[in-house]
Amino acid sequence: MRRVFLAMTGVVALFLTIPATASAAEGEFTYRYYDEHEEIKVGVLVDPPSGECIEIPEIADWDVDAFRPRNDTDSTAVVFMDDDCSSEAYFSLRPNGGRGSDRLLLRSVIFS
Repeated sequence: MRRVFLAMTGVVALFLTIPATASAAEGEFTYRYYDEHEEIKVGVLVDPPSGECIEIPEIADWDVDAFRPRNDTDSTAVVFMDDDCSSEAYFSLRPNGGRGSDRLLLRSVIFS
């Protein structure tokens, strides 16, 4: 009986230590930006986390914006013109192919 108890305790402890998986938008979110040589580059977020503000990493330290976003994830993407997803200037892109033009500027995005 003692062995069974210890075995069950070990199994319960194992399940308690396994981290919960965070939900993520599956797929890719792409955008364009200008690099330091003023060349257009393509950035991509692969399977980005849901419900978390993501600052566009390639332009985080620059005073420039990304543009022409394309949402090929399975979640709605809301793009913002500021770094922390709090501005009143935002635009929603539908899942699986929603896209914006060169005029749609962004600095951060959140997936729902």
